[in-house]
Amino acid sequence: MSKRDQEGGCLCGAVRFKAGGSPSHVNFCHCRMCQKASGAPMMAWATYERSKIAFDGTPKLRASSATAERGFCEECGSTLIWQRPNAATLDLAVAAFDDPNALAPSEHIWTESRARWLTLTDHLPRYRQRRGSVEDAAMAEEEAS
Repeated sequence: MSKRDQEGGCLCGAVRFKAGGSPSHVNFCHCRMCQKASGAPMMAWATYERSKIAFDGTPKLRASSATAERGFCEECGSTLIWQRPNAATLDLAVAAFDDPNALAPSEHIWTESRARWLTLTDHLPRYRQRRGSVEDAAMAEEEAS
């Protein structure tokens, strides 16, 4: 991943952002909330320290669960953010970056919700839910081989 600042924004240009340095994680999320919010089988997210992100324009935030919010452009509807309120990090939609190729995902999360017609052919680690559980780590090793 690039250590240089990355810029991006929504489809209409009403919301722009600049993210400093490298993200701590970049992943494909297959959860049902990401599927419904994007209308796609998965979303790619880049996790950054909140303090390293600057916005020009204000994303509209809406609770998507009891513990998380999603941010989007109020003008064009582009998905931009996933965050836990008051957390030190937030996720930016990889496809919203001007150069999404600079942010290659390194894992799949929430694969228990993966669209079954979508065949994953990469060798990235896969987690039924979030990374970190012993069971999911074993599954990630098995599926990636």
